[in-house]
Amino acid sequence: MKEFEKINILIKEGEGLAVEFKEHFTPRIDEDIVAFANTKGGVIILGVRDDRTVSGEKLTNDLKARINSIARNCNPPITVKIKQVHDIVIIETPQGDEKPYSCSSGYFRRLDGTTQKMTNHELRVMFQEHEVMSFEEKVNKDATWDDISKEKIRNFLKEAGIDIKRVVSRDILASLSMSRDNKITNVGALMFAFKVEKFIPHAESIFASFKGTDKTNIYDRNDVKDDLLIQFNEAVAFLKKHLNVRSEIRGFNRFDIYEIPLDALREAVVNAIVHRNYAIKGTSIYVRIFDNRVEIENPGGLPDGITKRDFGKSSVRRNPIIADMFHRMGKVERMGSGIERMRDLMRDAGLKEPVFEMDTFFRVTFYRDPRYSLKADIVAFANTKGGGSKEKKLGEKLGENQNKILESIIKNKFVTIPELSRMLGISTTAVENNLAKLKTKKILKRIGPDKGGHWEIVDISRQTD
Repeated sequence: MKEFEKINILIKEGEGLAVEFKEHFTPRIDEDIVAFANTKGGVIILGVRDDRTVSGEKLTNDLKARINSIARNCNPPITVKIKQVHDIVIIETPQGDEKPYSCSSGYFRRLDGTTQKMTNHELRVMFQEHEVMSFEEKVNKDATWDDISKEKIRNFLKEAGIDIKRVVSRDILASLSMSRDNKITNVGALMFAFKVEKFIPHAESIFASFKGTDKTNIYDRNDVKDDLLIQFNEAVAFLKKHLNVRSEIRGFNRFDIYEIPLDALREAVVNAIVHRNYAIKGTSIYVRIFDNRVEIENPGGLPDGITKRDFGKSSVRRNPIIADMFHRMGKVERMGSGIERMRDLMRDAGLKEPVFEMDTFFRVTFYRDPRYSLKADIVAFANTKGGGSKEKKLGEKLGENQNKILESIIKNKFVTIPELSRMLGISTTAVENNLAKLKTKKILKRIGPDKGGHWEIVDISRQTD
């Protein structure tokens, strides 16, 4: 493939972990050079604006000498490759073998699509890693180019908003730092292999929903052995399936609101995928849904050098290439703000902040809103055999239609009688009769008028004899 076509792919893909655009030359490219050397290597493209339009740059002998001088003055010195490709200048910087590298402004690294100055703590943490090459960037000796799915590549390009008509697997993976020496790396297989489990059998996610607050009774489970984007989408779908949702009318629009903010859950799922230690075999990512909480867990605790006291303050990613891919797809925040974002979203929803646990595994627990978790109480108290005080309070056992009505109201407090009639397959008169019985039992009450009002389930767990 011609050099210009390869560079054109990089421009269309936009800035990322290994690509930086500069409209014109500036001496401050020394920060980007050391950032690439400290991370995974990369290219600086002179003559391209941030919006991916070409402004143009000419490589003169003087410019070439200035760039080489800047690279040599880094500490340790860095060797770069410089070339003119049509109207732009390419500066290739390899990943360094003598990390950490610094320039006159300090130490820098790449995080998603930005060059970021490192704090002393981040510098100490980043280079305490024992392994020179991470699991994600190692070549997978079993994967061939015939094992790579162009459809999965197209799905990624669509999610990332990248307009590339002709998909050439070798060129796309090379541009995304997912191949080395024309061989597919583990991250390439994780993202784009037809059958991911063939090359990395333990790269799976397991989703389970339980009755109660422990793992005794499981009533739904989904094991996903596929690429990381599919694992993310399946995790979100499973969460939406098993969480309560209510609707609010704002003006002329209706909004679905989940009992736990979906953005917080998405952030946790992405965090699990990005920070999972894929080198640990026999483990999985877990999403567990209980009556009172949701747990999202991944193998691998905090990266080496980060303590619990530093947690949430330092942006160190175990798998920067995977992080870059999810950032390109708009599924991860820049600058490692995910932990605080989860906390903020839960606080804004009036819920308890998530609880983080970290040892061999990393686990985040979201506690469900008790206002929307009444179904278990209602069904248990109404159907209990034995004469407990709450059963006496409720009186007779609830019927099937009454339970279905309560479940529907938990999901949507604005649900109408005609809507309940259609959902349950019974007449509106039958719905009205069941609603009347629930109100008589003091399980249900109506707030506001028939039009514009809503239903409210009484928290029977707080009632006393």
